[in-house]
Amino acid sequence: MTISIHVDQIEVPLKTGIDIRNITDRLSRIVSESNITEGHLSATVVGSTGSITTIEYEPGVVSDLKRAINELAPPDREYAHEEAWHDGNGHSHVQAALLGPSISVPVRKGRMRLGAWQQVVLINHDNRSRKRTVEVTVIGAG
Repeated sequence: MTISIHVDQIEVPLKTGIDIRNITDRLSRIVSESNITEGHLSATVVGSTGSITTIEYEPGVVSDLKRAINELAPPDREYAHEEAWHDGNGHSHVQAALLGPSISVPVRKGRMRLGAWQQVVLINHDNRSRKRTVEVTVIGAG
């Protein structure tokens, strides 16, 4: 059995946070192009105010997740980060850290192994719009 590694990246323009975008189809395309049938996909957003997770990507859940994130780290709270940078995005860093910058998804039979109602989403938490880069690595056997 030969192990292969396929690397790629995607760029996703996101509005001022909290902006949540479904990137499942783009990641699926990368898996397909990799010709890897059994392995893992790793996706990491570059930057300290972005995160990646999975949800059921439908309006109600998206709204619920936004509310929950803002309840965990409210934008109107005082953050020590502001003392250093005065850029108003202390909450953005905390929100992103709580969700995390990366995800690992099993690849089985040439496809990401996700549940029927599970999609991979990219989130911008920053107080300004961003073009987010997601580094993707698919490793496994073809």
